[in-house]
Amino acid sequence: MTEVVDAAQETCPVHGADSGHPGDAAPAQEYEPLGPDSLTWQIWGTWTGMFQGLWAGSIQNMHPKLGAAVWDHSDFFGERWQRLMRSLYPISGVVFDSVVPGAQTGLEVRDYHRTVKGTMEDGSRYHALDPDVFYWAHATFWYGNVRLCERFGPFLTEDQKRQLFEESKAWYAQYGVSMRPVPDTYEDFLAYWGYMCRNVLRDHVSVRTVLDITQLPPPPFLGFIPRWLWDRYLVPRNQKIFMWLTTGFYDEPVREILGLEWTDKDERRFRLLGKGINLVMHRLLPKRVLRHPRPRDAWDRVTGKVARDAPIVHTPTRNLPPESERDNPMHYCPVTAARRASYPGVLTAD
Repeated sequence: MTEVVDAAQETCPVHGADSGHPGDAAPAQEYEPLGPDSLTWQIWGTWTGMFQGLWAGSIQNMHPKLGAAVWDHSDFFGERWQRLMRSLYPISGVVFDSVVPGAQTGLEVRDYHRTVKGTMEDGSRYHALDPDVFYWAHATFWYGNVRLCERFGPFLTEDQKRQLFEESKAWYAQYGVSMRPVPDTYEDFLAYWGYMCRNVLRDHVSVRTVLDITQLPPPPFLGFIPRWLWDRYLVPRNQKIFMWLTTGFYDEPVREILGLEWTDKDERRFRLLGKGINLVMHRLLPKRVLRHPRPRDAWDRVTGKVARDAPIVHTPTRNLPPESERDNPMHYCPVTAARRASYPGVLTAD
């Protein structure tokens, strides 16, 4: 295990010792929403992100305040597939709804977090809109995209990574929150990421719960599999495979925090797998097939397949929160919708 450096010995190269507060004012700089000419639009919003699902959920929760907030307020662990599948719509919509007239998806996502606050075990307070907490979640989204491309394609140049970082600023600005935590350059961001992995991230019960998929039922598209068959034969294999995939995406300091081993043989196998996934997913399959319904619909608006002023595509009703939670302001919950997605790509209306 690597020794964790005390915060007094090393401060964040971007934020220093100031953690900020939810009420911090944003700078005056304006950012235009991203559009189809951006690199983010070209490579983000595909189903290949599912390979990285456990990585994203676990590394977000390794932030002490974010992990505490999820553990205290989220029913993620009680309806994992439904919450994951419905969350993809507003998360991707922050980027792709820029072509929908009047859409304010970023502000909606921000507002889901207004009431998420509480007290840590050490007595300190947390709030989901604390700038450093909120930016960490965003960092895992946009940089997770880079890490996915590095491993499974489409493979990026260093200039493209810098471009994605610059575009991530415009993406983050759509939330209408303080821009104070945002690093100035891609190099500054890498220093920030490294500092977080070495000094801030911690193991937590919410992290281990995300990584444990032994109680996870079959996903909706495999609902035909009998539960006894799933639990007895597929769950143990899924746990092993996805834990290995997740370990491959982690930075080495994170592996050490979690006590995970990664050998040279693992690395060779992971790179070989990445080449195969890149070939199938990014060279053989049509891009439209790979895209999640909300990004696909955005591209359809751009290409004229869908009217520009068509209503936003929402999650299928099967992914909605339990009825007892549908009035909770923390949830994205389109109880009625003019257009809903239905797999594999059919649109329906209420």
